[in-house]
Amino acid sequence: MGEEGTKGTVHLLCLAASSGVPLFCRSSRGGAPARQQLPFSVIGSLNGVHMFGQNLEVQLSSARTEDTTVVWKSFHDSITLIVLSSEEGTSELRLERLLQMVFGAMVLLVGLEELTNIRNVERLKKELRASYHLIDSFLGDSELIGDLTQCVDCVVPPEGSLLQEALSGFAEAAGTAFGSLVVSGRVVAATESWWRLGTPEAVLLPWLVGSLPPQAARDYPVYLPHGSPTVPHRLLTLTLLPGLELCLLFGPRPPLSQLDPQLLDRWWQPVLDPLRACVPLGPRALPAGFPLHMDILGLLLLHLELKRCLFTVEPSADQEPSPEHRRRLLRAFYTLVTASHFPPEPGSPEEKVEDAAQRSQVPRACYLVSGPEEPGTGWRLVALQSGPRRLLLLSAQSPTHALRGLATHTLHALTPLL
Repeated sequence: MGEEGTKGTVHLLCLAASSGVPLFCRSSRGGAPARQQLPFSVIGSLNGVHMFGQNLEVQLSSARTEDTTVVWKSFHDSITLIVLSSEEGTSELRLERLLQMVFGAMVLLVGLEELTNIRNVERLKKELRASYHLIDSFLGDSELIGDLTQCVDCVVPPEGSLLQEALSGFAEAAGTAFGSLVVSGRVVAATESWWRLGTPEAVLLPWLVGSLPPQAARDYPVYLPHGSPTVPHRLLTLTLLPGLELCLLFGPRPPLSQLDPQLLDRWWQPVLDPLRACVPLGPRALPAGFPLHMDILGLLLLHLELKRCLFTVEPSADQEPSPEHRRRLLRAFYTLVTASHFPPEPGSPEEKVEDAAQRSQVPRACYLVSGPEEPGTGWRLVALQSGPRRLLLLSAQSPTHALRGLATHTLHALTPLL
């Protein structure tokens, strides 16, 4: 199994489907933004072969060369996105979901009307600059995984019920049904209406907040790609503590200046200590002292029906491999088991009717050993599917025959949390 995201370059191209005019090109190398641009002749060739296929009623979706994977995807017959990746071990599933997230980010910040009814290409290019920072965060080595799983990255606070009560009360007093607490791009707590947001905005909104520079307050216009792609809403954010933000969705009113500071004190001052306990939860995801087996170096737990996930590579942080390496291993393992072994998530574009009908015949567990099988050498990865939950674990010490037992015990411990 390759280590997705190591070395290599990723180029993302956005073009107007009808004319082939490039709208933007974003690149990353080794997980960091890069200024390297593709020659116009290469961009034209990539778009030309895709259009040629369409004219013959052939849908060209992906191709592989010796060292590069290319994926094409058109949206609303108006926007064509093309991604080229020379990263080791990259997968088509990863690139397809990347393009879905990128188009969702474009709709989130520009609106669907501007993208499907292009009147002025130069003006659209300028408007799309607002989405560059968010798009670049998808191309880099993020600590989040919602771009790949299409589930909301979450954390488990020590006193979640108190925070949930305060959030619901504050949102109602402020005049909105949509509110959440976000730490480092991960949702700590959210109102029922916020959880009912569709894909991709449920993933994009906290990711956007986590990618923005710190500010005491923001009033940010956003479109909801699933719920309101043509009518903008206002995303209001208020920093309660450094790294911990309160997010609210409003219509045209009230303005940010009319949010009463006394309202903030009334609801959040009594839960200041639980709020402080949330700040270090970002990469850790789980509360301090949560009993995880000492052999676990990282885990990904998904609730496929709720579209939420817990992702951490913090356990046993003093051991090898590095957190970045652990994230790459778990991301690559997720793409492998999702594309090859387990059925696609309910409602995902990859799911087919015949796939849904054959779920009783799919594996319930699988594992992979990278390197020698002796404990303490190489890496062991195990995936377990149980009802709506899917758990992926990374271990270096556990013998192969103990992996399923380790995963089963961990899943039982984590089930009450998600």
